[in-house]
Amino acid sequence: MKTGIIIPCYNEESRLDKNAFINFIVNHDDYHLCFVNDGSRDETLKVLYQMKSTIPSRISVVDIKKNVGKAAAVRAGVRFLYHMKDISNIGFMDADLSTDFRDFKDLVRTLDSDDKLSVVFGSRNIGGKGIKRDGFRLLLSNIIKLCICRLIKMPIRDTQCGAKVFTKSIIPVVYGNAFVSRWLFDVEIFLRLRKYLGSKNVMSRICEQPLMRWVHVEDSRLGLRDSIRIPFRLLSIWLVYSVLSNFQLIETPSEDYMSFEVIESPQLKIAA
Repeated sequence: MKTGIIIPCYNEESRLDKNAFINFIVNHDDYHLCFVNDGSRDETLKVLYQMKSTIPSRISVVDIKKNVGKAAAVRAGVRFLYHMKDISNIGFMDADLSTDFRDFKDLVRTLDSDDKLSVVFGSRNIGGKGIKRDGFRLLLSNIIKLCICRLIKMPIRDTQCGAKVFTKSIIPVVYGNAFVSRWLFDVEIFLRLRKYLGSKNVMSRICEQPLMRWVHVEDSRLGLRDSIRIPFRLLSIWLVYSVLSNFQLIETPSEDYMSFEVIESPQLKIAA
């Protein structure tokens, strides 16, 4: 059985380390890479197809014609991988490889080693010397973390790290409904897990694992203006999940439950 890794891409032509991705998948036949082109305006899609051509059986490309945001892009990749019979775990990581493959494989090993676990995710806040973040971003991150902790009511140090892996059985719970936010969907993931697993049991089913390496890459897709708006976006998530109660979680996930419409845009092309 394999682990499927979703890599959402938006205007990543100049940042994608093609050799790193190709070398990894050539040497790891228990993984499958699923790149999701989120309406890029540069030559990202061309680069993705070039990578796919090197080993077509283990690289897939999902092409979304219109930019829909990271949340919907990841969800599109989840839908594709979920219906592959040889996939047992599904995760995602950032296209800039700020988290490297060694750390991601460690997340997968932890998940596979304990049948009780449903999710394992990386943490930059309890990591080692390889975690590099500039001072301003670290301060801003701490403020945001405080807001998120109050919202999710779970003792998690780093909800926003872009490296997470899930068992296939928990996928419908996490991804069955469209996300409220384009970028803060990680917060929604934990809210959904807490509601489904229960506040008393959720922490025994998830694992926050320190990363050995994480490096902020310049030209981040999330700019300063977006960061400043985060508290207001968290407020909108809180309103939907806690006050308006618009979020309905299906209690018994099934194969049919994953037949949802993945993205708002009907212009979707998949190269298996």
